[in-house]
Amino acid sequence: MHEADTRTDRPAPAGHIVVIGGGIAGLAAAHRLLAEGLRVTLLEAGPRLGGKLRSGELAGLRVDLGAESVLARRPEALELARAVGLGDALQPPATSTARLWTRGVLRPMPTGHVMGVPGDLGPLAASGVLSAEGLARAGAEEGPAPIEADEDVAVGEYVAARLGHEVVDRLVEPLLGGVYAGNAYRISMRAAVPQLFEAARTHASLGEGVRDLQRRAASAPSGPVFSGIDGGIGRLPLAVADACRAAGARILLDTPARELTRTATGWRVVADTPAGAEAIEADGVVLAVPAGPAARLLDGSAPVAAAELRGIEYASMALVTMALRRSELPAAVARGGPSGFLVPPVDGRTIKASTFSSNKWAWAGTDPDIFLLRTSVGRHGDEGDLGRSDEELVEVSLADLGAAVGLAPATRPIASTVTRWDGGLPQYHVGHLAKVTRIRAAVAALPGLAVCGALYDGVGIPACIASAGKAADVVIATSGTGGVPLAPTTDQHTGQ
Repeated sequence: MHEADTRTDRPAPAGHIVVIGGGIAGLAAAHRLLAEGLRVTLLEAGPRLGGKLRSGELAGLRVDLGAESVLARRPEALELARAVGLGDALQPPATSTARLWTRGVLRPMPTGHVMGVPGDLGPLAASGVLSAEGLARAGAEEGPAPIEADEDVAVGEYVAARLGHEVVDRLVEPLLGGVYAGNAYRISMRAAVPQLFEAARTHASLGEGVRDLQRRAASAPSGPVFSGIDGGIGRLPLAVADACRAAGARILLDTPARELTRTATGWRVVADTPAGAEAIEADGVVLAVPAGPAARLLDGSAPVAAAELRGIEYASMALVTMALRRSELPAAVARGGPSGFLVPPVDGRTIKASTFSSNKWAWAGTDPDIFLLRTSVGRHGDEGDLGRSDEELVEVSLADLGAAVGLAPATRPIASTVTRWDGGLPQYHVGHLAKVTRIRAAVAALPGLAVCGALYDGVGIPACIASAGKAADVVIATSGTGGVPLAPTTDQHTGQ
């Protein structure tokens, strides 16, 4: 046995941090804090960890029931996956040939755009996505002057003024909606598509700015844009949780934090555990929860932040995941077909997108007889269909799939499941970054407290992990735990 296995004189952790929220941001914050030698207690209000990352099983096959991929051109998610033993399981999509179901036909997704804003009209014209009038309007770019550095505008409003509403309605809306489940005419360009904001700010022509972005992207290191995990992205939070437990973290499920108060030496969190109320003393706290719970916990200590948080809106949506018989699908879909399709809301369909999981991910396409796919229903301001039963959502999804790809009317799934994400995605409306700045400024006045998660720095998984790292660093720097031993904290659970 190595000497390191028998030592008993290791220094005790320098401090105790409570992380509230067990989504990927909270777990990533806990992982980072543990790596710095701190003691961590993580509280999750629900019965499981992972937040919007969730995997399951359908017809005996693994499926993602939430987020299904990470942006591979940002390092944070890939680095975390490797750190918790999932490096060998990382996989790029087997195909990225998505389509647009618009104007009654499945059409190729045009190339040469940034979040639907075209830099090259050739592929757009060839796709047939726009009418002749819409294409002519896009080619005759006109509209408002370049954006000022301190200005904020809605993506849809600005692009429509420059290139016409068809570009927004049939390209920008489905692409942006696929990320935020939101309305492009309200989403902040500065917050949601910062590279497009810079292009609009620094170029007289929006098309010229997009072409400049594409030239720079072409000179960047090559590699897949997205990555998944063999068996599903839902494996990531579970692996991070296992690594945290192995490092000594205490993780409590079904344990909502009820109160958060500042003390003379740090913080006190009162949590409702399954065994009853428990007061936990901590040197610092990371809040990794959505705006509503964060506002409630900050009401007493940071009322300005709480008020700002209450102004953040969320979108609800549902994912309908189905296992179908390959033999009942058109060959163009079932055998090496596209990765799926997006649906512009202007077309009036119920589903907003469909992912052909068995085509998109090699690990999901191994069964020769079963084909996995999913549809999404609902977006911000268009959530009426979410009142339907699970059975109705399966039926309307099948009807739309029939119209889109030629699925026979009698086709029924071998198995299906509906995952509802109520209030699942924060909306980055115009002014969002200024709101986040005010929230963080109010929280920064309280040493040992930080916030992180999808509502602050981006809704993607890498952005959430980066946000968690930033929060962990703030707590370490301001709670006195940055390598300076503090007076021992009291864990009310163990009495030590």
